[in-house]
Amino acid sequence: MNADKLLAFRQTAYACLGRAHDAMFELGDAVWSSSRVNSFAELSGSPLFRRQWSSLYEALQDSRPQRRKLMRLYIGQMSQTERPVLASDHTIWVCPFAVTLQERTYEHQAAMLGNCPVGVGQGWSTLAWIPEVGSSWALPLRHERAISLWDSEYGCAQFVLATADIDCDKLMRLRSNRCLWTAPPIYGGRGRPRVHGDKFKLNDSTTWHSPDQQSEVNDSKQGRLRLRCWHQMHFRSAAKHPLQLILVEWLDHFGNRRSDKPVWLIWVGETMPPLDQIWQLYCRRFGVDHWFRFAKQRLHWTLPHLGTAKQAERWSDLMPLLSWQLWLARDLVADCPLPWQKSQTRLTPGRVAQSMAAVFTQLGTPAQPPKLRGKSPEWTQGQPRNPRVRAPIVKKRYSKRKKQARAST
Repeated sequence: MNADKLLAFRQTAYACLGRAHDAMFELGDAVWSSSRVNSFAELSGSPLFRRQWSSLYEALQDSRPQRRKLMRLYIGQMSQTERPVLASDHTIWVCPFAVTLQERTYEHQAAMLGNCPVGVGQGWSTLAWIPEVGSSWALPLRHERAISLWDSEYGCAQFVLATADIDCDKLMRLRSNRCLWTAPPIYGGRGRPRVHGDKFKLNDSTTWHSPDQQSEVNDSKQGRLRLRCWHQMHFRSAAKHPLQLILVEWLDHFGNRRSDKPVWLIWVGETMPPLDQIWQLYCRRFGVDHWFRFAKQRLHWTLPHLGTAKQAERWSDLMPLLSWQLWLARDLVADCPLPWQKSQTRLTPGRVAQSMAAVFTQLGTPAQPPKLRGKSPEWTQGQPRNPRVRAPIVKKRYSKRKKQARAST
């Protein structure tokens, strides 16, 4: 049954790749059989890729993946018996030396050499389904370049307003320098009704009032936690969208707060889960971080040095497709650890990927074999070659309204 489901998934996905779908589909299969490559062209040496190395780049140039159809295909594989949990995060495809690549921006990244948290490249946002609790599985539904000016965390008024019409509950993390406002007091009958109540600064405990809920839990991994919740809060520019503010603090054996930085969360939606469970719900979002690392290291997402942003988008469209095939094949493969690896009962994406080449060899491929098309014409002798135009780095910034000067009397 699982093999038939995987076979039907591959057949449908093959039809959604558009032009050059044969080369694109074999390119995805070549990733499974090439765990260690030093360049993008080495993927053509895989036995599952039956074309020449130049077809790798031609496939990314000519293909037109149908993203909406692929997303509907992914949603059809989700469980319909339980409430889905979606997580979103942002990462960077670092390419500081691609001076001719357009639409490069300054993006936040983990501090590396020189302790610099800013890199030059393309920013990508991913919306993924988290199917299980306590596992590293994250299955992307959308994986595309980010063009908005949202904050490093999505917990801001702009994101709340942009997603207000989406029928879903949202749990987001806040930066510790944010400010919120309480609900306005009851209207007294004179003047304009107040829109905001008292100011609540997250980094100033003197502005806090008594929490509406408070609880303490003991977790086997995190230790002792204190949870506090304030109801009916809102951002200043989103006063019509109330939210619940949650503070998560780590305590020592004596009940005093540890030096660990506390975590601020907000809940926007209908009935909030119990306070002692909501922090565990947020921990499931870290599956997206595992997927980012897996895509960059095992799926070779950031390996190629592509010339255009469109080629990078088409290559990135294969990443969710490959991840969903891993999820559907997890029950078809047996754990085959390397000599220095331990056995696993719940296979991770990396363990499933180690056996995917054998599975696809048995299932076959819907891609058609290549056809000989003759030798391409050579470059005409004496014909000039135009150098590629260098593209500047795009600087994203917030535009502030200019204050109008008062007319002199």
